[in-house]
Amino acid sequence: MLDELSAIQSDALSAIDSVDSETALEEFRICFLGKKGRLTAAAAGMRNVSKEDKPAVGQKLNEVRKTITGLVEKCTVELAALKDAEAVAGIDPTLPARPLTQGAGHPLSQMLNRAVDTLHQLGFAIAEGPEIETEWHCFDALNTPQDHPARNEKDTFYFDSGKLLRTHTSTVQVRTMEGVAGPPVRIIAPGSAFRRDEIDATHSISFTQLEGLYVDRDVTVADLKGTLEYFFHSIFGKDTELRFRPHFFPFTEPSFEIDVKLHAAGKTSRWIEIAGCGMVDPAVFESINSQRKDDLFSPDRVSGFAFGLGIDRLAMIMHGIPDLRLFSDNDVRFLRQFA
Repeated sequence: MLDELSAIQSDALSAIDSVDSETALEEFRICFLGKKGRLTAAAAGMRNVSKEDKPAVGQKLNEVRKTITGLVEKCTVELAALKDAEAVAGIDPTLPARPLTQGAGHPLSQMLNRAVDTLHQLGFAIAEGPEIETEWHCFDALNTPQDHPARNEKDTFYFDSGKLLRTHTSTVQVRTMEGVAGPPVRIIAPGSAFRRDEIDATHSISFTQLEGLYVDRDVTVADLKGTLEYFFHSIFGKDTELRFRPHFFPFTEPSFEIDVKLHAAGKTSRWIEIAGCGMVDPAVFESINSQRKDDLFSPDRVSGFAFGLGIDRLAMIMHGIPDLRLFSDNDVRFLRQFA
């Protein structure tokens, strides 16, 4: 038995010299260490070895197995190194590396982050809500009657279930007032909104909106104007001219549209509408109370203001971008300008 093991070890040491590929190495392993390999067969013969010879034979068996296993492991490393060397053959390691391309946030993301950071400084917290909404949260709670154009299926994306893609993030304001313990509430709701507009340079079926809500005792129009003047001066610069123009929204009274004056080189300065705002209509508070089944948002106790603006429009004004579709074309030549 000892002579047989010595012969197996000697044959393995000779055979390993001819192994020059992974396939040949696997054949070598199977020949000596496989289930039907020579060493495995020799180990099975241990049951026929006398009790006196078993210690010496067992020691020799372990020695041979360790030797052959070591040969396989060493050859595996050598073949891997040879394969790696062949893969980089002909490559000049002294050539300079290719420059790494530096990424950056999308211009809409940059604009949104800047707007959110500015409002954070004023104590507004971020609130979120679902993009698929009920008619009650999107319209009824916001004093928007059944005959309002926004509820027309030609203007809004409706599902067979009766739900719809939210047309504004005001739905988040409603859900926040539904769920909080009570006033005060000071939140902003950034997110996507959807409308069935014709796609052109200034309209899209999806856009990024940022809405805000502040409800507490004795909130006034002065608070509304002060907040939004600070916000727009922080975004566009302290010398930016703003004006608040009377308007109508179903969910605020009084209501205003905010215009900013644009000054372009070589062109006549002009006013452009940039946001809508107003004092929360008492009817909205009454809808919230009805849903909550309490009177914590009674218009006799609290008041508040709300505002909404399009992040896409802010970015277009700030960077002088003429076409809204550039934001979604994913053209690297356009996006690289904001890196």
